[in-house]
Amino acid sequence: MNCTQNHKIEQVTDQTLVIGIDIAKRKHYACMIDARGRVLKKLFPVMQSKLGLKQLDASIQEAVKEFGKTSVIVSIEPTGHY
Repeated sequence: MNCTQNHKIEQVTDQTLVIGIDIAKRKHYACMIDARGRVLKKLFPVMQSKLGLKQLDASIQEAVKEFGKTSVIVSIEPTGHY
């Protein structure tokens, strides 16, 4: 059994906001889900800029309050060329 994988899975609780980001060169796309995989905020663009990342942070802070979450996990797909 993979203990590292189990540890990662156990980090996601009912109080966790999970954000998945599909990265690209200029515009990324993010989606927010809960611990059960239910979509809390549909896919939305995140521009590759200081302003775009500030807007992502603001969206995360807003979602934490709206959905009553106490922790956030942001995951980004592994890519070799970005």
